[in-house]
Amino acid sequence: MSQSVKVIYNNKEFEYQLIEGTMGDIAFDISNLRSDTGLITLDVGYKNTGATKSDITFLDGELGKLEHRGYTIEDLAGKASFVGVIYLLLYGELPNKNKLEEFQNKIKAKSGVNKSLEVIFNSFPQSTHPMALLASLTNALCAFESDEFKTNEEMDDVIITLLAQFPVIASWAFKKTKGLPVNYYDTNLDYVSNIYQLLFSEGNEVELDTDVIEALNKLLILHADHEQNCSTSTVRMVGSSHAGLFTSVAAGVSALWGPRHGGANQAVIEMLEKIKADGGDSQKWINKAKDKNDNFRLMGFGHRVYKNFDPRAKIIKNAVEIILNKLNIQDEVVDIAKKLEQAALEDEYFIKRKLYPNVDFYSGIIYKALGINNEMFTVMFALGRLPGWIAQWKEMRLEDQPIGRPRQVYTGYATRPYVALEDRK
Repeated sequence: MSQSVKVIYNNKEFEYQLIEGTMGDIAFDISNLRSDTGLITLDVGYKNTGATKSDITFLDGELGKLEHRGYTIEDLAGKASFVGVIYLLLYGELPNKNKLEEFQNKIKAKSGVNKSLEVIFNSFPQSTHPMALLASLTNALCAFESDEFKTNEEMDDVIITLLAQFPVIASWAFKKTKGLPVNYYDTNLDYVSNIYQLLFSEGNEVELDTDVIEALNKLLILHADHEQNCSTSTVRMVGSSHAGLFTSVAAGVSALWGPRHGGANQAVIEMLEKIKADGGDSQKWINKAKDKNDNFRLMGFGHRVYKNFDPRAKIIKNAVEIILNKLNIQDEVVDIAKKLEQAALEDEYFIKRKLYPNVDFYSGIIYKALGINNEMFTVMFALGRLPGWIAQWKEMRLEDQPIGRPRQVYTGYATRPYVALEDRK
């Protein structure tokens, strides 16, 4: 017998069915609440509201668990390639060797960016923020590549196009900040190696260190999808109007830009640099963070969803050590980061509040070690999150979900008479 939740209002009883997910998460379906009772729910920030059912990603913040299509993030980051994870998110299963090769070849075949898009890119000044450039050029793809489709095969063609060209235009944003010529996709390289050469090649062959590429592969996988976060929900909301994939993802890029979301890793490095400029006394700033009368807060610690250690942070912490050792990085900012990390893991104040270092804390350190400037950090996040955005958009479109349209509780003026201009005080 199925369980339900009963709501009593105006001496009437209404019953709503419970829906249980495959991992034990439970919701009750209030789709008919307003038509039954005239009531709506108020949940500012959607902390308790499920907007959709999805079979892509499972997240348990209390236990610190993250899984994609049933595979743990630990297994995927430790054993899979980023392209394999992209395939998994899009099609539901890990590809075999032949399917993976076929998928990569499809991406390579679509990697040529229209030269006219470069003309648009060149019109932006060097001072343009990389995220503004990325959002603009992603949207501008509509002018040169069709994102219309009638069949699933045509939808896949649009998806492959974006997967192929997004890393190219993301790298252009980086090149713009440096005032350097842009690069193009190298079909002799794999997807992650291409991202690296697009960023760092300067007209000659760039050295592809195995450890560095592997660390980048892990970092991209760790960002691939994270359930219904702000940018993903934005992509689904925009896509629910049947806006095209390019436009929907461009909206996701803009949502990711904010310091409360994807911009957090940039905020981490800026905080560390601020501590360095102040003399490097990390304990002073730890004390400030613990002082309830001080508005300073440590960036990169704690998480909106995880009430335990961020499972992605555990994985990327090891990659940080590999990168720093491989590149022989000696940086006071990194030393400060290590001291803050140690304090958070040992200090009772942080332990009690479960303010552990999250993935943003470590990812910024890797980007800095690789020579990526602060403003590009969120672009790197977007490169990783792209397959999640696409998979969520695809799921929403295939299920033909209704257009997103939240309700509100109005708290403004009650109805009042119009005052003629000459009578207004």
